[in-house]
Amino acid sequence: MTPYLRKEVEDLGFKVDHERLAGLEITGSLNDCMKLNLCLSTAHRVHFLLKKFEAHNADQLHEKLVSIPWEEYIDRSGYVSVTSFIKNKTIDNTQFAQLKVKDAIVDRIRQETGARPDSGSDLNHTVVFLFWKNEEAMVYLDTSGESISRRGYRVQNHTAPMQETLAATIVQASKWEPGQHFVNPMCGSGTIAIEAALKALNKPTGLLRPNYGIKHILGFDVGEWNSLRTDLKYQGNKDFEGRILATDHDRRAIQAAQKNAKTAGVDHLIEFKVCDFRETEIPYGDGVVVMNPPYGERIGHDQQLESLYTAIGDFFKQDCSGKWGYVFTGNFDLAKKVGLRTNQRIELYNSTIECRLLEYELY
Repeated sequence: MTPYLRKEVEDLGFKVDHERLAGLEITGSLNDCMKLNLCLSTAHRVHFLLKKFEAHNADQLHEKLVSIPWEEYIDRSGYVSVTSFIKNKTIDNTQFAQLKVKDAIVDRIRQETGARPDSGSDLNHTVVFLFWKNEEAMVYLDTSGESISRRGYRVQNHTAPMQETLAATIVQASKWEPGQHFVNPMCGSGTIAIEAALKALNKPTGLLRPNYGIKHILGFDVGEWNSLRTDLKYQGNKDFEGRILATDHDRRAIQAAQKNAKTAGVDHLIEFKVCDFRETEIPYGDGVVVMNPPYGERIGHDQQLESLYTAIGDFFKQDCSGKWGYVFTGNFDLAKKVGLRTNQRIELYNSTIECRLLEYELY
């Protein structure tokens, strides 16, 4: 997702210092994290670096962490949780390392204030993230808390829903532009169509949820936060010329999608219909048709799914000429059954599953 995240970050006016495989490093203040959390749709978390150091083992880790002025960030009567990515040969239990981080935080705050915060696994308060690979350690404040992908609009799911950040990336990776038509057969719980509608309105996805980790950091600027939210709330578009259509053959999926769209405040923009994907209306004019069919558990052995992918190719050829077609799948054998030449194959991951967003120019 990194190339699409980079574009979002640069559009917000930030300069990227370093691009990693699964993240970006930029320079900014703690207050800048407010805008990043509220505006980024393809990021999972916004981490604010506190300290970078060497640590060969858990004792050295504790020693370095105790020197950080945690009392300036975490309320002595508050609550802190610790998450981590750890790849150190002296550690065979990440829970142990996270406990050392928690102990260092608590020891420092108790030493400086005479009291200590509670701790646990709840990510709805102050969250600290440790990255420790070999001897290199970096400790961050996780200003997001819960992942940014949890927008707050998905009140009802049907089958396995797509993560919101992945859906937003698919929308951005496509050649769709607001004002064109966006057609989403096999819409499931409606996540892709909802993310498209939010983009059409230029509505920051982060406005949909009230709580972030940054709100629990000492010195949090409530006035700046409220002012930023107000500005972002009124920056969006109110008019949208294109149509957004979402269909599914399962009535329960459409009912779930309608409820989610209503919670997101975009139900007036999306036309939902219960029908087979081949019966989906394809409006005249520029636009895209985006499909997320099932992958199947056994590659190359599911005759029903092979027929489905062949039917998707026929649907594209017969009904979708003049559009850009997209199929998101984690099954590369089934992808061949679409039977059309791809314009590009965009590599993305659905959790740990390597997938492709297949793009077809439908003449």
